[in-house]
Amino acid sequence: MSAAETEALDWISRTYDTNPIATLLGAKPLACDPVAGRITIAFEAKPEFCNLLGTVQGGMLAAMLDLVMSFSALCTMGGPGYVVPTIDMNTQFLAPAKPGRIVGEGAVVKKGRTITFMEGRLRDGHGTLLTTATASGQLMKWPPERKSG
Repeated sequence: MSAAETEALDWISRTYDTNPIATLLGAKPLACDPVAGRITIAFEAKPEFCNLLGTVQGGMLAAMLDLVMSFSALCTMGGPGYVVPTIDMNTQFLAPAKPGRIVGEGAVVKKGRTITFMEGRLRDGHGTLLTTATASGQLMKWPPERKSG
């Protein structure tokens, strides 16, 4: 594992420890490539995430995809100090998800100065492809710089 990957995984783990959504989703970063803009994150789909059919509700899967895609871009930024609010997201639900471990893979497709294009996939513990998505997000410094005057 490279020093850049180790450093990125460390700050992502610290960020997730204080992020209510990451905590709710049981997000744990597994691997990342800060140069390529790729990340792998494990999630824990709780029974409380299920709909009346007993499968994980689509909005919960979309939240997992949103997190994995935004952090694929964030890991390229060299550490904390940025956020990537989603501008749009197109999601395809391919198979029902059951409670348990879900692994997400996110990748930067193209990164500009202020906008990034990303893609993501979720698989269950057996490797079944559950959900895919594409999204665009705005690269923003966080917290915002204060203007003096």
